[in-house]
Amino acid sequence: MPLLKITTNQPLDQDQADALLKHASESVAAVLGKPEKYVMISIHHNPHMLFAGTSEVLAYLELKSIGLPDDQTRQLSQALCQLMQQQLAVPAARVYIEFSAAERHQWGWNSSTF
Repeated sequence: MPLLKITTNQPLDQDQADALLKHASESVAAVLGKPEKYVMISIHHNPHMLFAGTSEVLAYLELKSIGLPDDQTRQLSQALCQLMQQQLAVPAARVYIEFSAAERHQWGWNSSTF
């Protein structure tokens, strides 16, 4: 159910991308309290990006999930910014995160919906 899309202007080699995928999946599952078997992570790296007038390291994240609780977005923001700092050395002030809640009937999986 949860989908985390990570876009960063950082170039990543295969080992870095694999480590980021693994840590992001574990982190999203833990913070949302959802089984990791439903978590999907997508990484788009090394596009041309600009934030606050500079092309210094940055990340834009989109987290979409069924039943995303409004009162957990601050905790999610902290966890995801920490993940970006630890895995990519992107400071929290260089991370934007978009949160989106999905309705069960609008999220398909396994030839059905949730």
